[in-house]
Amino acid sequence: MDFDVNAVRAQFPILNQMVNGSPLVYLDSAATTQKPQSVIDAITDYYTGYNSNVHRGAHALADKATIAFEAVRQKVAAFINSPAPEQVLWTRGTTESINLVAHSWGDSHIGEGDVILVSELEHHANIVPWQILAQKKGAKVVPIPLTDAGDIDQQAFTALLTDKVKLLAVSHVSNALGSVNPVKAMVAQAKEKGITTLLDGAQAVAHFPIDVQALGCDFYVFSGHKLFGPTGIGVLWGQKELLASMPPYQGGGEMIETVSFEGTTFNGLPFKFEAGTPHIEGVIGFGAAIDFLATLNHEQVAAHEADLMAYIIEQAKACTGLTLIGQAAHQAGAFSFLLEGAHPADVGMLLDQQGIAVRTGHHCAQPLMSRFNIPGTVRASLSIYNTRDDIDRLFAGLEKAKQFLL
Repeated sequence: MDFDVNAVRAQFPILNQMVNGSPLVYLDSAATTQKPQSVIDAITDYYTGYNSNVHRGAHALADKATIAFEAVRQKVAAFINSPAPEQVLWTRGTTESINLVAHSWGDSHIGEGDVILVSELEHHANIVPWQILAQKKGAKVVPIPLTDAGDIDQQAFTALLTDKVKLLAVSHVSNALGSVNPVKAMVAQAKEKGITTLLDGAQAVAHFPIDVQALGCDFYVFSGHKLFGPTGIGVLWGQKELLASMPPYQGGGEMIETVSFEGTTFNGLPFKFEAGTPHIEGVIGFGAAIDFLATLNHEQVAAHEADLMAYIIEQAKACTGLTLIGQAAHQAGAFSFLLEGAHPADVGMLLDQQGIAVRTGHHCAQPLMSRFNIPGTVRASLSIYNTRDDIDRLFAGLEKAKQFLL
C-alpha cells in the first residue's frame, strides 16, 4: 500500500482552512511543523485530567503526571536509540541545548588558542553560543567552507582538523538549503583526533530515523516543534560519561540532592540539568507526537518526501527567472530560491495573498547568505502532509507574482 497523504492530512486540523480566500498551502515546516489532533488532545487531556507538578507530589495527580512525563523520556530514548533514558535531557529547544553544552561542557574544556569548528551552513544558534564562549576563553570559531552546490567541502574539512580543534559542531541538515551533511563520516574523522562532536539535528529528526549510537557523536540536539510536537520543548542527548562530568547549567529545584548554607550537592542524570518546574505539557505533547510517528510506515514516508523534493526541483528548473540556491548532493525538507529582479519579502507577501505560506529572509543563517552573496531567499519547506498539488499551487502562485514583480 502506498503512503496515504490524505489520511495523514486529515489528522492536522489547521490545514483545513482558507487563508486570504484560498485553501491553505503550508510550506514552512522547517520553521515549525503543524500538529496532529492527537498532540493537541494529549495537551488538553493533561490540563483537564491530571495537571500537576512532577516528581515530588504525594497525591494521585502528581503520580499520574510523573509517570506520563518520564514515559516520554523513554520514548525519546528509543526514538533516537539512546543506550539509556537518563542521557535524554529536556531543554526549551535546540538553541538552549547548544547553549547548555557551550556553558557547561565548553567552560571547562575550551581554552586559549583552541578552535571550535562549525560550517558555513550553520543556523545562528550553532554559531553565536560558540562565539560567546570563544571570546570568553580566547578561543576561535573557524568555519568549514562550502562548495558552490551547498555541500560542506570535505577536503577543506579534513585540512582544518588540526590539534588545536577541540569541538566540531555541525548541522545534520541545513535549515536554509536542505543540504544533508555526511555527519557520520565527519564525526568519525573528528573522533580519530580526539575531538568532541555535537550535531544539530533540528532539521533532521522529522525526515529520517536518528540513531545516536550509529552516528557516534558526543552530543545530539533537536526540538519538539520540528517533529509535530509543541513549542518550547527540546532535547539534549549526550554521552553518559560527558554529561556526568559536566557541571549544572542552572541552579534551583529538582537539580539538587542536598542544599545547606555550607554547600550543595547535585542530583544525578538527567535531573542535574533540569532545574525548576519543567515544560510538562510540552513533554506530554512531544510523547504524543512520537506515538503519531510510530503509526506511519517510515519507508513510505521517506519515499513520499523524496518524491516531493524531486518534483519541486523539477518544477523549479522549468520556472523561468527562478534561481535555485544550493543544489547539494542530498537534500531533505527545504528548498531555497530567488526570483530574478524580485526581493524575497515581496515574493513571500504575494504568495501569502494566495494562501501559500513560505518563509523569506536569511533564515537565521546570515554567514551562509554572505557565502552566496545574497540578502536572503524564499524558502519552501516540505513535510509529510504536503502534496504535489501544494507544489503546483506554489509555482502557479509564483507565475502570478511575476506579473506584479517582473
